[in-house]
Amino acid sequence: MNTALRSARATAGFSSRQLAARVGVSGKTVERWVADAELIPHARNREDACKALGVDEEMIWPKAVKDRIKTGGDREIIRSYPYRSACPSTVWGELVAEATDELFFAGYTNYFLWLDQPAFVETLRKKLHSGCRVRFLLGDPSGEVTRNREAIEDVALSVSTRIRITLEHLGKLGTHEGLETRFSAPDDAVNHVSLSVFRFDNEALVTPHLARLVGHDSPLLHLRKHDSGGMFDRFAEHAEELWTRGVEVDRMTTTS
Repeated sequence: MNTALRSARATAGFSSRQLAARVGVSGKTVERWVADAELIPHARNREDACKALGVDEEMIWPKAVKDRIKTGGDREIIRSYPYRSACPSTVWGELVAEATDELFFAGYTNYFLWLDQPAFVETLRKKLHSGCRVRFLLGDPSGEVTRNREAIEDVALSVSTRIRITLEHLGKLGTHEGLETRFSAPDDAVNHVSLSVFRFDNEALVTPHLARLVGHDSPLLHLRKHDSGGMFDRFAEHAEELWTRGVEVDRMTTTS
């Protein structure tokens, strides 16, 4: 028996039917909740019942609360999105704004950033002036993997065009100290185009690209570093390895 629920109901002066009316279920349903401590109602019903009784969920259904607590590597997953486009642009903006040491954009084109983030060039300029390191790892617009990807996506705004738009925006920042741009090496391009990693100090947004889908239709994970060797570190190390072998880009001569 769920004695905590029975006690809370009695203290509030509710019968099973009265509590059921507050929650929007039948009286028999509430009676089953009381009779079986292992029975966990739906989240919305738990919330409504606790609100009516004036108690915390942990008091009545502690197992449900415990099951929501992440352990191990799961602690680094802040949130997941079925589509990158489902992650609000405000999340990206807040991560950029809060970063003080490291901004690393290792998407293949990074084109969407200039669309989704207002005055992004000025934002990056301020970050650079404050001493933040800013890096862009891009695909080579004239590379074979880029050409192959263009054929797969078959969209009006080609991959190479999106990369060149990013280079054009970066060119507006000039040769500012702390700003670095590289193309992934030819041997790494396939690994780069299939996984985008965007790092903001100890947080990251990661997009594994699904076959034939453009970036905004692929899923996204929001990660925050908790322990060494966790998911954040694994993805960060992947991006760093690609960066180490990347080819430096002269942004002032690649925008034409």
